[in-house]
Amino acid sequence: MASVRIREAEEGDCGQILRLIRELAEYEKLSDQVQISEEGGGPGCGGGGRGPPGPSSGPGGRTPRPLSLCRTPTSAALRADGFGENPLYRCLVADLPPAPGDPKGPRVVGYGLYYFIYSTWKGRTVYLEDIYVTPEYRGQGIGSKIIRSVAQVALDQGCSQFRLAVLDWNQRAMALYKGLGAQDLTEAEGWHAFRFDREAMRKLAGK
Repeated sequence: MASVRIREAEEGDCGQILRLIRELAEYEKLSDQVQISEEGGGPGCGGGGRGPPGPSSGPGGRTPRPLSLCRTPTSAALRADGFGENPLYRCLVADLPPAPGDPKGPRVVGYGLYYFIYSTWKGRTVYLEDIYVTPEYRGQGIGSKIIRSVAQVALDQGCSQFRLAVLDWNQRAMALYKGLGAQDLTEAEGWHAFRFDREAMRKLAGK
């Protein structure tokens, strides 16, 4: 098999990234919560909160919801939010170079979607919202390569932390992260992640 390369995502990758987002949601048994689309956004900032909690409130909350991108019903989603004038996320993809004569181009077999947050205790931080490798390409170190690449981005950007979260049943992922040197803050410090869904936000705002 040709070697997999890790590279920055391009706008033309959005269709393949969306395919993998849906695969990840199915893997996490949360397919019904995916509201993101390649061109059009979902219903506002609703649906829960899988992204990080407040800047200094813990390790980030891998609690169920679609992509942590606030958006209005008329806004574009993946394309505009990642490749517009003010991108809200960045993404690395793992792709296979095309076979000779293949008109389809590289096939994306994994991705890591991340963005920058700020800790009042530690300063600049990278948060890895999603990391996923399609099943037939697991066990080849692709996930580790994506994580190492995000770590390099964090260092290049002067970040003091690289955070991610994982569902409690995903022992395989937890073992991988610990093996790469990550600390489980739930075990070590007892942090709990909270979220305000759209209806809770409306009540808080008096809407």
